[in-house]
Amino acid sequence: MYKDLKQALLDLEKAGMLKRVHREVDPYLEMAEIARQAFENKGPAILFERVKGSPFRAVCNIFGTQERIDFLFRDTLEGTRTAVLFKSNPVEFFKQASLGTLLSAARTGIHSLPKKSGSIKDFVECKLSDLPQLVCWPEDGGAFITLPQVATRPSESASVMKTNVGMYRIQTSGNEYIQDKECGLHYQIKRDIARHHQKALEEGRPLKVSIFIGGSPAHTVAAVMPMPENLSELLFAGMLGGRRFRYFIHNDYLVSSDAEFCILGEIQPELKPEGPFGDHIGYYSGKHDFPYLKVEKVLCKKDAIFPFTVVGRPPQEDTLFGDFIHRITKPMVPASVPGLVALHAVDDAGVHPFCLALAHERFLPYAKAEDREPMELLKTANALLGFNQASLSKYLMIAAIEDDKETDVYDIPRFFAHILSRMDFKRDLHFQTATTIDTLDYTGAKLNHGSKLVLAAAGPVRRELRNNASDLQSLNIPGIERIEIVMPGVIAMQCNADCSLHEIETALESWTYRENYPWISLVDNAESLRELNPAKLHDFLWLTFTRSDPAKDFHGIHASIQDKHWGCEAPIIVDARIKPWHQKALTVPDSVKLRAATILAEEKIMVGA
Repeated sequence: MYKDLKQALLDLEKAGMLKRVHREVDPYLEMAEIARQAFENKGPAILFERVKGSPFRAVCNIFGTQERIDFLFRDTLEGTRTAVLFKSNPVEFFKQASLGTLLSAARTGIHSLPKKSGSIKDFVECKLSDLPQLVCWPEDGGAFITLPQVATRPSESASVMKTNVGMYRIQTSGNEYIQDKECGLHYQIKRDIARHHQKALEEGRPLKVSIFIGGSPAHTVAAVMPMPENLSELLFAGMLGGRRFRYFIHNDYLVSSDAEFCILGEIQPELKPEGPFGDHIGYYSGKHDFPYLKVEKVLCKKDAIFPFTVVGRPPQEDTLFGDFIHRITKPMVPASVPGLVALHAVDDAGVHPFCLALAHERFLPYAKAEDREPMELLKTANALLGFNQASLSKYLMIAAIEDDKETDVYDIPRFFAHILSRMDFKRDLHFQTATTIDTLDYTGAKLNHGSKLVLAAAGPVRRELRNNASDLQSLNIPGIERIEIVMPGVIAMQCNADCSLHEIETALESWTYRENYPWISLVDNAESLRELNPAKLHDFLWLTFTRSDPAKDFHGIHASIQDKHWGCEAPIIVDARIKPWHQKALTVPDSVKLRAATILAEEKIMVGA
């Protein structure tokens, strides 16, 4: 397979999947908007031959379509999936395995082991400021590297097999960073790099960090792969790349022999402000104190190419990363959490804010259908909230497969209907308050702090869900300017600034159909939301789950607390309106959009985009 990024790009170009932009482009907003428009229109990967202010070329949208991802990994995907199936379920693997499958698994295993190769002589030195100074959104705090592979080991003497590789954004300019001597390292909570950093702090030494940019496309995917703790992403990089990960050691730093760029440095004992940054949930993450590196050396290959991506409100290119990883790891997750059947972190809702799960409910197999309730489901839900990246879920909906074997976590309207028609809202809402949430989620009390909610359903259908617009005519609530049915049993209400939650609850108490529409989301009716329609499923999911904190914003009719358990009657009301402490949604000036569209058209990449 591919030795490095250049081989992969030439292969894409030969297949008609990469186009070149020959004019000079600006890394300030312009390149990012070109990348966004290319992705939105299912355009090709784009190689920028001339980048303003940089001697290096840049490339984007490499993973921008499923077709392109499948093409890049056409020779290794099945072998990798086979190896994952073996790891997750050896018995089932050997039941199904043919001789060809066994040979494929053996070849994949051989490729997974890292190989010492190359030397510092293969690189030349450059400066951070030589790299394309990519600024994706107008209020970003500086230039960022968006496709880094951040490698750390628990100590300088640790085996390369102990290496953790993650994708944590790197800020290379702005704020208080000394130009070319320091860069910010933003890692979120519950990331494996934290274990290595903690160990270094305990031992009173700086943590050496290597940041790779480029290399085989498999190296980039490996950096976002949710590997089990203490199992290196370098193994997966070799497995998916069909070629052993090449490395050498320089001054106790691990260096990827095939990377385009390598940044070597040490995490300093104090913190410095990092951000803001337009993030993948669709909002800015604010300026906060985070670790930073004292940069020792920046290495590059001759004629190096700088790969980048752009994140923002889903879907973006990272959406396809997630889909691809799900295809590979699908057998692994249920095998890792007993009782779990399927899991879906909903991309339209920003991934971590909202997760759907299907699991078994077998604690009382002898119970009559009408007496069944969530029991084993709650055990599984707790396990999920402690499992890998699923632990960052803010809202977790979990249903019993025994109630309907056709339930599908990827059919969101059907899953909502399954849950809402069966839930007992006095019993089946389970809050975790004053807990940790995703670093990028600003709906809670402060950074990394908020709440979680498990909505569990098992047992008989309790209510009929309706989907009839005429039912809404009897609702006349001051401050509500628009009411729409999103899907059966689910309503979105757009509110003006004078809207009172108390008046909404009072009106709903006497509404004839309140049991038939057990979920209501309140959203703003602001000028800034003029392009959003909360009745559309993707808008509803984004608005509801990225703008609400369960403990603060979950309400219901006749709410009560019994034995410290909160419950209510239908409907539940989610206040997903913008709060003063929320971050700004991401927007880009119309002039930048027009400039990007013009470049794509004049370069004959995407006419009329």
